[in-house]
Amino acid sequence: MHPTGFKLPPLVFQVLDLLPEDLPVALAGGAVRDMLLGRVAHDYDFLVPSEAMYIARKLADRLGAAYFPLDEERDYARLVWYKDERILLDFSSYRGPDLQADLRGRDVTINAIAIDLRSPKKLIDPLGGVGDLLSRQIRPCSPQAFLNDPVRVLRAVRLANALEARLPSETLSLMREAVPQLPNISPERIRDELFKILDLRQAATAVRIVETIGALPFVLPELVALKGLQQSPPHVNEAWEHTLDVVNRLQIILDMLSPAYDEEAAGSLIIGLLVLRLGRYRAQLAEHFTAQLNPDRSLRALLNLAALYHDTGKPLTRSIDADGRIRYFEHEQVGAKMILQRGQGLRLSMPEIERMRTVVYNHMRPPWLAHDGPTPSRKSVYHFFKATGVAGVDVCLLALADTLATYGPTLPQEKWTVLLDVVRTLLEHWWEHPQEAVRPPALISGHDVMTTLNILPGKRVGKILEAIREAQAEGKVTTREEALELVRQYD
Repeated sequence: MHPTGFKLPPLVFQVLDLLPEDLPVALAGGAVRDMLLGRVAHDYDFLVPSEAMYIARKLADRLGAAYFPLDEERDYARLVWYKDERILLDFSSYRGPDLQADLRGRDVTINAIAIDLRSPKKLIDPLGGVGDLLSRQIRPCSPQAFLNDPVRVLRAVRLANALEARLPSETLSLMREAVPQLPNISPERIRDELFKILDLRQAATAVRIVETIGALPFVLPELVALKGLQQSPPHVNEAWEHTLDVVNRLQIILDMLSPAYDEEAAGSLIIGLLVLRLGRYRAQLAEHFTAQLNPDRSLRALLNLAALYHDTGKPLTRSIDADGRIRYFEHEQVGAKMILQRGQGLRLSMPEIERMRTVVYNHMRPPWLAHDGPTPSRKSVYHFFKATGVAGVDVCLLALADTLATYGPTLPQEKWTVLLDVVRTLLEHWWEHPQEAVRPPALISGHDVMTTLNILPGKRVGKILEAIREAQAEGKVTTREEALELVRQYD
């Protein structure tokens, strides 16, 4: 990594060509950092002396990009440009009298590197950010950097994990000092940094750091009560360590079932069985996670948040049997309420909140089905997906990760195999045979029911139609005539 031979992508020059020739323009922040690391940038932070929002609005018209004013006081706007993929172009005016002052007022040194696009062969690095990037360490731009904007604490956690960089003790001390100011930050800004953390491959490690610096009560407060919460066998860890392990195991499962799967990475019989039973669904899983409920947040991050909250109901449902065994009856129902409240607190959309609530509420269903054997009935499959819909895929993945984290090295191969077979049956019906037990085609209508029984519209009609669908899912009804015959039995 060195500025010699530094090559800007054509996109930057395309933007530059559309700006006034006498306008000083610099590229700064994450885009420069990623280019120095040889990574492809998707977000570009352009700095101009003044009138950034006006300049961005004019550029949006010329590019055919969407324009979003983000902060009028800071003269800050964003363009969303679809050029083969989604590109973000941020424009802001100098914060301070010049570019150097702007860079010195930023969060961490590796984000305080800029390129003067009118003289692009020269890096502007007033705080030694390139050196910190080479030595893989995160340092604030000033002792007040985190206090000036406490959300930078979360950003530092994210960067340390994303770049596999160190957080020196001096940096951690300054982060801890700023943590109590997090309540002064808007929920939306905390949410945006949190979801970037949850998108990391080492999301569990990042969450652990969030807890270590004392930020957990201000970011994900419901998780605090899990610390030290003991669990009876077969659990091998207390609730907090179990939760982090679930997120880790979830990443392993997603890696092993990704299209880029490395056969040599399986590493154990347990993971080998996972690949053998479920590897056929790699393409479908990849497509599943490319869907979006919000363009700024991934389904993978949403699933990680649900995983963090899957056992949050346990502290409130703890009981001890006469034999001393610790129980957490209906903890999934309480946890579903807690993830709903946290989703609202983070200002997530209702589809996102409902997705997570469904996952947490139903995460015990696959293991329950496994108690009855490796092949759930079509009726069971129908009821599973009636309760979960598309989130049923996420439920299956979380259940697998939860089981791996529960048993650890004590997991019996037979129990794991049965659960894998249950999940395979569920996914097979979802993706390969949905017309059988997931979404049986309608054979009759509500009008047919009312005509046949000579009844008026009402709840009874809906209950009869549901009974017909359930009978279809079981394979007991396959034709319109059979459906009508079943209707007559309700006369």
